[in-house]
Amino acid sequence: MVHSVLQEVTARITARSRKSRETYLDQMRRAAESGPNRMHLSCGNLAHGFAACSAADKMALSKSKAPNIAIISAYNDMLSAHQPFGEYPKLIKQALHDVGAVGQMAGGVPAMCDGITQGRPGMELSLFSRDTIAMASAIALSHDMFDGAIMLGVCDKIVPGLIIGALRFGHLPFVLAPAGPMPSGLPNEEKTRIRKLYAQGKVGRDELLAAESQSYHAPGTCTFYGTANSNQMLMEIMGLHLPGAAFINPGTPLRDALTSAAAQRAAQITRLGNAYTPICDIVDARAIVNAIIGLNATGGSTNHTIHIIAIARAAGLIVNWNDFADLSAITPLLCRIYPNGPADVNQFHAAGGLGFIINQLLDAGLLHADVTTIAGKGLHAYTQEPFLVDDMLEWRTGAARSGNPDIVATIKKPISKAGGLRVLHGNLGRAVIKVSAVAPEHHIVEAPALCFDSQEDLIARFDKGELTHDFIAVVRFQGPRANGMPELHRLTPVLSVLQDKGLKVALVTDGRMSGASGKVPAAIHLSPETLSDGPIAKIRDGDLIRLDAVAGSLEALLDEQEFNARLPVTTDLAQHQTGMGRELFTSMRAQVSSAETGALSFGWDDVL
Repeated sequence: MVHSVLQEVTARITARSRKSRETYLDQMRRAAESGPNRMHLSCGNLAHGFAACSAADKMALSKSKAPNIAIISAYNDMLSAHQPFGEYPKLIKQALHDVGAVGQMAGGVPAMCDGITQGRPGMELSLFSRDTIAMASAIALSHDMFDGAIMLGVCDKIVPGLIIGALRFGHLPFVLAPAGPMPSGLPNEEKTRIRKLYAQGKVGRDELLAAESQSYHAPGTCTFYGTANSNQMLMEIMGLHLPGAAFINPGTPLRDALTSAAAQRAAQITRLGNAYTPICDIVDARAIVNAIIGLNATGGSTNHTIHIIAIARAAGLIVNWNDFADLSAITPLLCRIYPNGPADVNQFHAAGGLGFIINQLLDAGLLHADVTTIAGKGLHAYTQEPFLVDDMLEWRTGAARSGNPDIVATIKKPISKAGGLRVLHGNLGRAVIKVSAVAPEHHIVEAPALCFDSQEDLIARFDKGELTHDFIAVVRFQGPRANGMPELHRLTPVLSVLQDKGLKVALVTDGRMSGASGKVPAAIHLSPETLSDGPIAKIRDGDLIRLDAVAGSLEALLDEQEFNARLPVTTDLAQHQTGMGRELFTSMRAQVSSAETGALSFGWDDVL
């Protein structure tokens, strides 16, 4: 029996989205009616499209019965998570040939790493890279040569960008093939300890670099549960992966077998087969609700309070933070993975992993089971685990019990009774907070404001030893319109040190903190942002602020008339407009929507 709140939220998303969803599905139906699109190309068009193919592939593509699968990849060999994709096209093409299909490398999309750009100008391109990836995917698919696609991406903005692009070709089937996490390195608790010591000046850069290099040390996704690994959870719980594909390490026979099977499944679910499964039928209101439940149950990245909304909008669905809050209230936190605990994703997978979590949630009526997936068997198929038996891939019943309840808990004995995300609202606007890693005694902070126009300003005052009293750091001009909404990850160790010293500290910002949000309470994604007449622009040093994650409130404790009469502060943002390619994103900054509406830069409300 599906939980009543789950049904209620799904129903109101459906009702709220009725017009936009009908428009979207009508667009996709009309796109599907013409059948295999390459058969409508002129001879000259088609000849261009397969000029570089083998004679056998040319023959297959000149007919209409052989599926042609686009390969869209975020491969580059600088980023560990994407380096394994270098070998995938050859593997995918062979797997497709084995079932009488063809694969063509349709295009590449950019892949940037927030871990490399943290605190650097390049981070101000990060959020907009998602929409750039969506557009690059559309360009790759615009040749009208394809019956389906396999998408290769892992990290932060890349998977959401790929899915947004795919949904605008929603009449086609899409399969996501991940690369998997790197093997475990330096324990997360030790990495955190070294970062704090460096922030205090007690160890040098050599020690810090050694610790970081032992943490990030091999091909594959970083092993903490940030946005990249949250992406993989989402793709699985939404039915866009093969079951159990998310957290298999790269370079293993099982990983290769899953990649080959993903390619073949993409061919099987085109209109040319008997199991046509376009992505527009997979990503519906039920799938989006399942994604939000999964995010809460696993303590996933706060970035997805933006990305899930953007993905939904690309499918004609309108989702807001109230939906997140109501689902969080009924979803128990079932995982303790860094930064919510010491374990990494490899330990999570070994303890039962995502299949166990999905099974627990299904049994409790906290997921829609009757959804469409690429596996074609509803969500119960995603409680199974893949195995290689005599070099053949097969799925077996997943773990019946947790291998470590401190990492993977049960519905009956959860880590906490409610999910890790809360929505805050009050006279400063609306924000989200991740509380799964925040101790209960820090869920409410009332303290004077200290205002900063950048994270560098705060760090400079910390380095000078000036932050010696309780305060709430108000870091503004960090929204998408101001500077692209960079992650403020460098504030985590600084504020953690102050909290460890016994100070009451918290963060309020219109910027992001990401999946690395830690133990310091942080009201993030504050909307409206500073440059959209947000009340945050009226806060002054010394104003009393109350952040209450229990009541869900965020208030400046000031006389209403006096507060409203204040003029907003201004700052010179010229240094954020040029250099490192930022001038190329001027139009995106000018028209980007709020965080709660997905921080979308397309300006497409008039056409969707």
